[in-house]
Formats: sequence, C-alpha cells, structure tokens
Amino acid sequence: LSASSSIFQVSEFILMGFPGIHTWQHWLSLPLALLYLLALTANILILIIINQEATLHQPMYHFLGILAVVDIGLATTIMPKILAILWFSAKAISLPECFAQMYVIHCFVGMESGIFVCMAIDRYVAICKPLHYPAIITESFVVKATVLMALRNTLTTIPVPVLAAQRHYCSQNQIEHCLCSNLGVTSLSCDDRTINSIYQLLLAWTLMGSDLALIFLSYVLILHSVLKLNSAEAASKALSTCTSHLILILFFYTVVIVISITHNATMTFPLVPVLLNVLHNVIPPALNPMVYALKNKELRQGLYKLLKLNIKGNECGRGSLR
Repeated sequence: LSASSSIFQVSEFILMGFPGIHTWQHWLSLPLALLYLLALTANILILIIINQEATLHQPMYHFLGILAVVDIGLATTIMPKILAILWFSAKAISLPECFAQMYVIHCFVGMESGIFVCMAIDRYVAICKPLHYPAIITESFVVKATVLMALRNTLTTIPVPVLAAQRHYCSQNQIEHCLCSNLGVTSLSCDDRTINSIYQLLLAWTLMGSDLALIFLSYVLILHSVLKLNSAEAASKALSTCTSHLILILFFYTVVIVISITHNATMTFPLVPVLLNVLHNVIPPALNPMVYALKNKELRQGLYKLLKLNIKGNECGRGSLR
C-alpha cells in the first residue's frame, strides 16, 4: 500500500476466482483449459482454411476470418490469467494490468458484436439484393466496415478503464472474480462510482443495443423477402445460409442480457454472474468456428482438403526416411 494525501491506495488487486467455491474451483481448470485449447485450434484452422482455399476469398469468409482473430484475442486476454489463478494461485494483478485487461475485454466483446452486424448486413444483401451483392459487398466494404468497428470500440471503450483508474481503492483489494470486470473492480472503490455505472450502462445500451437492433432489422427484412419467394425449396436454401449466424448471435446476446440481469443478484448468488461472464468470454470463441464448420459446406471441404494434404505429407515424409 502507498500513502497519498492521507488516502491509502492499493498497488494491486487479488482475483479470488469463483466466489463461493474457492476450495474446489481448481477442478474447473480442466474444462476451461480444454475450451481454450479448442478455441485456439478451431479458430487457427478456420484462418488457415480461408487463407489456403481460393474459393473462400469472399467477403462473408473474410468477416468469418476477422471473427476468428477477435475470438483468439478475447480468449487469450482472459484464459492464461484464469488458469494461472486455478493452477498456481497466481491471484495478484497490478492495477495497470487490471485496467488494461478491462479495456481489451470490452474492445473485443464490442468488436465481436460489430462483426455480427457486418455478417447480418452481408446476409441481408445476399438474400434481398442478390444482383447488387457484388457491387455492394466488396473487399473495400469489408475493410471499411472492419476499420469502422475497430475505431468505434477502441474509442468508446477508453473511458471505461480511465474512469476506473480515477477511483480511489483504499485497503480492500480482493475481487470476487476471475477477471477484471469494470463493475467488479469499481465496487471496491472508496469513493462515488456512479459515473462508472452510468457509462457502463450507456455503453452497453448504445453499442450492444444498436447492434442487436440492426441485426434484428436485417433478419426481419430477410424473412419478409424469403416469404415472398414462390419456391419453398428456394426459401429453405436462403434461410439455411443464415442458420449458423443466427445460432451464434442468439447465444451471444442471450448471455449478455442474462449477465446484465443477474449482476443485480450478485449479493444473493455471487457465483452466477461470474461464471456466466467467464463462459461468455470463452465459449463463443470455441463455439463460433465449430458451428460454421458444421453448417458450411465450403469450410468442411476446405478442412477435408487440409487434413488430406497433411496426411499425404506425413506419408511422403515417412517414405523418404526408409
């Protein structure tokens, strides 16, 4: 602790892990480690397949590749520290590290939401305006949309750690969490944190709320367009291209809403929001590539070619050693 103007300011926080289950929380490390390994492996495979298959050099797959990069970043921002807590009891985290983690988590979650919007627009144009698709959804559109989403999230997220850093943290430095969430950290401050809570709420409603509204509008227009098709087979084929995206956004935003609701029940059921928060940051990165790979024929074919190429390479390598 360091003294400053008669206020003792803590120099580090202690991430206690999962509240209420500290004595056996290390048992959660294996499924969490497997989820992290799955997220890394699956997303790296997606990136390799998209890079190697010329037929996948299309805007839709570019957005999927960007989503894979975001997922790797999101999972890597939190999982090494969580596993360090569970395996080695490395619970201490400096204030700058904590605020940096807070910032990066908010950026990646916002970026994931933004990419879902871009993918919804891509599906809307592909189904509702197929003749204009090549002229609207271009490589330039992908770059501009990605840069716009990156700027939006990096700039609007800056006040979150800045406001948290301006609070005074006196004596109490134990956070009942596995990561540096904004509300979890600022709840330890010994001065008024109203501005932090207000900005967190505004950020959630303006970014996530607007993203969800745009996605909802896109699918209302898609459904309206599909219902006008004369062929049931054509309608089914059009909707099938949206299935993967719908599964992912339903999971992503449902958990966000549930976390927001259960945060108010922290005192009664402290484990629930913490567990949901952790799972929300590690399950989508593992789930996203799996859902797309299972539902998308081109990705499955790309994976098959990649595995076949590696098997042939290994056979040739063994043959040359004989």
